[in-house]
Amino acid sequence: MKVAVLDIKGKETGRKADLSDAVFAIEPNDHAVYLDVKQYLAHQRQGTHKAKERAEIAGSTRKIKKQKGTGTARAGSIKSPIFRGGGRIFGPRPKDYGQKLNKNVKRLARKSALSIKSKEQAILVVEDFNFDVPKTKDFKGVLKSLGLENKKSLFVLGDSNNSVYLSSRNLKGSEVVTSSEISTYKILNASSIVLLESALEGLESNLTK
Repeated sequence: MKVAVLDIKGKETGRKADLSDAVFAIEPNDHAVYLDVKQYLAHQRQGTHKAKERAEIAGSTRKIKKQKGTGTARAGSIKSPIFRGGGRIFGPRPKDYGQKLNKNVKRLARKSALSIKSKEQAILVVEDFNFDVPKTKDFKGVLKSLGLENKKSLFVLGDSNNSVYLSSRNLKGSEVVTSSEISTYKILNASSIVLLESALEGLESNLTK
């Protein structure tokens, strides 16, 4: 599949990029996409929730009233869950929400997501660019030229580029990743995918192993 290569002004350079059909034109597997997105979101959970139970509450161990003769229920500890300030019954404990997923399923999910975006004509190929110094204004200029100013966009670089990354960091709707950091969730969450020329080889290599 041939796609025109654009410059950062949004104009065609006269060159064409060849997008592999094995990555950008497969029949999407919805279940693989679901599993990969589910795993990604599960890994975002810290799992550090914790409530103190009866044995962890700081308080006196004295029997708070005599066993008989009070006319009320027996009570042996101020730390009992039935009293205010007592421990919590079956409270949340730290937990790892991570899920395992086969590498081949993850590759299939990412290829499916890219194929969906390709079918929607939401993939742009842009020649490599750089900024002399990190500047949000310069990155906003690129977004405006590509018609992505008010859209969610995902820029995929071949290698890490600190200037481009820092220039985009303050913009809520844009994200910059390398070809090895791309995920199914990030692909689907963006309205448009911007692939830099240097990212194509690494992306296709990672997804066709």
